[in-house]
Amino acid sequence: MSNLPPNVHVSSHPCLVGKLSQLRSSSTPARDVKALINDITLILGTEALATAVSVVPGPTDQTPLGFEYKTSTVEPETISLVPILRSGLGMVEAIQTLLPTPVPVHHLGLFREPSTLLPVEYYNNLPNHLSGSGSHGAQASRLAIILDPVIATGGTCAAAINALREWGAQRVLVLSVLGALPGVKAAASEWPEGVQIWLAGLDEELTDKGMLKPGMGDVGDRLFLTIGK
Repeated sequence: MSNLPPNVHVSSHPCLVGKLSQLRSSSTPARDVKALINDITLILGTEALATAVSVVPGPTDQTPLGFEYKTSTVEPETISLVPILRSGLGMVEAIQTLLPTPVPVHHLGLFREPSTLLPVEYYNNLPNHLSGSGSHGAQASRLAIILDPVIATGGTCAAAINALREWGAQRVLVLSVLGALPGVKAAASEWPEGVQIWLAGLDEELTDKGMLKPGMGDVGDRLFLTIGK
């Protein structure tokens, strides 16, 4: 899409497009919602990580037949996953499956205040994220991957990006199932040189309550069966 910032990428993978269509349906049960989000994240993550990480040679190892071979690993060496509570939890397993080695998972709790639609942070377990801790940024990952199924107004995504930048992350990769054009543009402009955003789909507008139109509903409620709480 020509009107998108250069650091925003929307997948056109046909299998992903088909799964997103299924996920939008109100008739899709919670078990299938969970599976579809996992599948979409797996496809999207494959595309995004192909550009975000690179292969580097490792030490020599042996195959079961005794032949030596040169191992390979990915860099950057330090990568972390940052799911946005609650719905980002549904994307974690797929990215853990893709990465060849285990990586830390640091949770961020953010919600939109209903009247202002502005983000409010209620939980942050980034190591040494508090200013003045004496080791500010010491354990920050070179690449932090934000996992959040929906970018609506962009406020939550921007707040997460800023939290990771202040923590000391060198680059941020945002993976999202669906975004609204205005919110995606807002999030992408928060740190253009340090952030890449990858989406499975893009909607043009929001409702007056800040929901994507046509969207796919509240993903957290659909995942955890809390619709109508």
